[in-house]
Amino acid sequence: MSEDKLRLAKREVTGKKLKKLRSEGNIPSVVYGGGKEPILTASPYNITEKVLLSAGYHSPVDLDIEGRPQMALVKSVDIDPVKRTIRNVQFQAVSADEIVEATTPITIIGFETSEANKFGLSILQVMEEIGVKAKPADLPSSLELDASTLLTIEDGLTVADLKLPKGVELADKELDPETAILNVFDPAAEAAQREAEEAAAKAAAVEAEPATPEAPTDAEPKAEDPADKA
Repeated sequence: MSEDKLRLAKREVTGKKLKKLRSEGNIPSVVYGGGKEPILTASPYNITEKVLLSAGYHSPVDLDIEGRPQMALVKSVDIDPVKRTIRNVQFQAVSADEIVEATTPITIIGFETSEANKFGLSILQVMEEIGVKAKPADLPSSLELDASTLLTIEDGLTVADLKLPKGVELADKELDPETAILNVFDPAAEAAQREAEEAAAKAAAVEAEPATPEAPTDAEPKAEDPADKA
């Protein structure tokens, strides 16, 4: 059983008629997979949003489709690019014994106690999530990566440093274990380097500017006209 539960109602409206459904405070969705025909569904916006925030793309959701239970994963959430509201959701039906793939966030822990942090260094997380495979009940809500042992800017953490729970494996078997997840850097040194590069760029721009042309000299005096002396 999942901690996330959502009751769905079947729907028949599609296309342009979905605008009215949304205006009434509902989110259209579809449940597919499990060897069955896709089921068009809908659910109240506020309740659905709360479940989606909790489950994300990595935790199973217990759906109730008009009284019929169905375990599922959230596979796609369509967000309005302007209003930033949920427009549509796709659920993938799964069974409890089925091995499924999901995207799991990577959470960095322990950096506050590291020597690198004490020396004023910072970290940059270059991989924030990773694909895993497991039975729905074994899918982790996140994978923790311990950064407490970091010392210098030469250090970092890679895929090989991930500790996978029992029954969980990486979805991409070809992923290089040395793929970086986290790097250490010196913010003060990088700031100084940026300032030096900006100063050098300004100096180069000044040197590249064309020289200001000299002002024209006064014209040579005209020869005296004898008539001027008359």
